[in-house]
Amino acid sequence: MKAIEAYLTPGTHAHLVGIGGVSMRPLGLVLKARGLVITGSDMNQSPATDELEAQGIPVAIGHRAENIEGAALVIRTAAAHDDNPEIAAARAKGIPVFERAEAWGILMRSYPNAICISGTHGKTTTTSMITQIFMEADQDPTVMIGGTLPLLHASHRVGHGDTIIMESCEYCNSFLNFFPTVALVLNIEADHLDFFKDLADIQASFRKFVQLVPEQGRIIANGDDQNTLDALAGLPYRTFGMGENCFVRGQNFSEDWREFDVVCGGEPYCHVSLTVVGRHNAMNALAACAAAHNAGIPGDVTARALHSFTGAGRRMEFKGQYNGADIYDDYAHHPGELHALLTAAKTMGYSRILCAFQPHTYTRTKALFGDFVRELQTVDVAILTDIFAARESNIVGVSSKMLADAIPGSVYCPSLPEVTEYLRAEARPGDLILTVGAGDIYKAGAALLAY
Repeated sequence: MKAIEAYLTPGTHAHLVGIGGVSMRPLGLVLKARGLVITGSDMNQSPATDELEAQGIPVAIGHRAENIEGAALVIRTAAAHDDNPEIAAARAKGIPVFERAEAWGILMRSYPNAICISGTHGKTTTTSMITQIFMEADQDPTVMIGGTLPLLHASHRVGHGDTIIMESCEYCNSFLNFFPTVALVLNIEADHLDFFKDLADIQASFRKFVQLVPEQGRIIANGDDQNTLDALAGLPYRTFGMGENCFVRGQNFSEDWREFDVVCGGEPYCHVSLTVVGRHNAMNALAACAAAHNAGIPGDVTARALHSFTGAGRRMEFKGQYNGADIYDDYAHHPGELHALLTAAKTMGYSRILCAFQPHTYTRTKALFGDFVRELQTVDVAILTDIFAARESNIVGVSSKMLADAIPGSVYCPSLPEVTEYLRAEARPGDLILTVGAGDIYKAGAALLAY
């Protein structure tokens, strides 16, 4: 089989399986902009598939063998396995099947500067912040983000500069297909345990990822995160964080973490004034400052960009009000992300926090069950809805009802309409309502606002 680069030429028909995904949709649009003929399929119609159709990319809803007709190659999302009808049909016909990350990796090789942002948490926000900075600096970057950036009104951008900024996910070792010249590691925790064996396996993957950086490139790592430091032991890297030994260091923080000074290599770089709250966002901003400083972007440009950054889509995103309660939506689906989100929420001055949480995948819920209980019992009312299965079947014997039973005062609502009805009856002025999870829990908040 020929390598994928032989196929990524104008006029070639590529079919993308799972084209509605956060990484697949921009891939389809970038390939179309390069002159390829693109078709795709997805399990469900969504705003993402509607956008693709509007951009001239036909999307079949549902996976069927006939969807690949005429394709010279098939590119699949990590969630599409060999038993997918389209993958099976391509194999039977001798049509080559490539992974999404392979395609992004080849596209990346055409950029002299490839900034890849990795980590268990914070990738989307940090990638968005770096994009905002490089746009402010008139660098005209190409961008792939795992969420919508208001500045772009999209999750991607096709630029004409020499820089690509890429959110880089460790799941299935997909980021090992990339060609970073700058690799950021935001943090490392145990996650995706349906693929990785344990934390040590995850750390080994991140170590391989940063070792893809060429000698003249740069590794930038969280100097405050012990798991990251252990994973990168013995390698040359530059640190960011709040510790005294970090090369890019934040200091003089305000109580809500929005205001602070940034020092790079002992020299003042900029004063940051964020519009997003929380210690985790301050850390994301420090990572973005490290990438900007490494690229030679002046501190005043970085400060302006970070001040104008209002957040990424589904990252503590304000959606509206119902009966005097403010409704926010967030993508958090790991206990570490829940901790950061809920800690920040408690600084916002609401009388009650109601958190409607949809666990994401059975394996994650089972593996981190106790951690989810610990975090969710810190809110005034936790509302649990059924697990979003994503790519899985429930072979591990876990449920949201089990989580609810373990959290004092929580409420179990099996379906999203039941979540909406509960919130409708319960919401009152002074409440903060959070819809949280990586699945479709946001629909419960949207339905509430529709009233």
